[in-house]
Amino acid sequence: MILKSLLLTVVIFITGQSHAALPIAVDGQALPSLAPMLEKITPAVVNISTRGKILVRNSILSDPLFKRFFNLPDIQSEKETMSLGSGVIVDASNGYILTNNHVIEDAIEITVTLRDGREVTAEVLGRDPDTDIAVIKINAKHLKSISLGDSSHLRVGDFVVAIGNPYGLGQTVTSGIVSALGRSGLGIESYEDFIQTDASINVGNSGGALVNLRGELIGINTAILGSGEGNQGSIGIGFAIPINMASDIMSQLIEYGEVKRGRLGVNAQDLTPELAKAFNIDSTQGAIVTQIEQGSPAQKGGVKVGDVIIKANGRRVRSSVDMHNLVGLMRVDQNIELEVIRGGRVILVKATIQQMEIVTVDGSEFSFRLAGASIGEIKETDIQEGKLEYLQVMAVELDSQAWKTGLRKDDIIYSINKQLVNTFEQAFAAAKSSRSLLINIQRGNQAMYILIK
Repeated sequence: MILKSLLLTVVIFITGQSHAALPIAVDGQALPSLAPMLEKITPAVVNISTRGKILVRNSILSDPLFKRFFNLPDIQSEKETMSLGSGVIVDASNGYILTNNHVIEDAIEITVTLRDGREVTAEVLGRDPDTDIAVIKINAKHLKSISLGDSSHLRVGDFVVAIGNPYGLGQTVTSGIVSALGRSGLGIESYEDFIQTDASINVGNSGGALVNLRGELIGINTAILGSGEGNQGSIGIGFAIPINMASDIMSQLIEYGEVKRGRLGVNAQDLTPELAKAFNIDSTQGAIVTQIEQGSPAQKGGVKVGDVIIKANGRRVRSSVDMHNLVGLMRVDQNIELEVIRGGRVILVKATIQQMEIVTVDGSEFSFRLAGASIGEIKETDIQEGKLEYLQVMAVELDSQAWKTGLRKDDIIYSINKQLVNTFEQAFAAAKSSRSLLINIQRGNQAMYILIK
């Protein structure tokens, strides 16, 4: 009874939205069907085939020992490549098609096959490898586009349908649910905020449509977590780029041919329960500011190291990834309003996204010890900034408190117990009255907090 009730609900929902007649009934029970909705939107999903060339080295001639022995030059040859994927017509009047960057990357010829069998040559308007989004254009009449949904309204458990060209078989439709939202840290793209779905997605589905039951585009199918050799087979874990992110990128690609990213000048890390306790914060969702670049919009706007960002432009910030994605999708000269927790109070900070340059400097050292780590006092002179002083980890003993909590050689120390430190004297003053040390460090291009108890 529960299953029948659910199926009937789906039927009423679909037919109510599409104004189509009820599907065929069996024993008086209407059978659910996605056909009325799909008949409207599948003409907007296209197949994409490409032909390209890449430079390759001969496997034998490129061997360094072989080349050195025979004194051979570095020989490269061209190799022709072919790929298959999918795309979605999002603007019928202009012929704009949204797809993945990796579908058309290195292509010298792109052919789009429409639902009615027509083949049309496409040109690239722009592509963004960091988000794996690309926009191509075709000149053809009687095109049909798909309406864009709002991916911010998605919930885990929502029904979705994936449409694409798996394995070059031609247009194929699969269904499933949203399995998870906000997937990141997969190492697939520089900016990750994936929709995870169990709707079957395979090779060739890339660039295809992920739609809701209203037939609205809510994602661009991008990647799979597969099994077997080459990670080729679908095991029910597919990822799609949310349409809100894809749409923002698409507008820049159409306007500029590229994405013009600015910078806020902030490095941040996730607010963990342990760090929340150290900062006396009830929430465990947010991004802790660990570093602010000199002369950055963040510094000019009044952002401080140790601020916990909980909202940006009205959107809740759950982690440092949220901040990374949000800032990376903003344009130069756009304003950003941050809601931060500082000293137990919630305050608003405003800044303007700008293009920035990073200045690096060299230094010399002296040292003292802290929880098993040898700390150096760096003094140097920079042409732009003048005299600079800061603390750097010179060595860390194995199995010491500093080692166990993650402090490592070459880490630069910015603050101890929320107090900025540039000298030994400041470090002693910040550490002497506390049993634990909350240390803000920079490691390479990353910044983070480490708690030594």
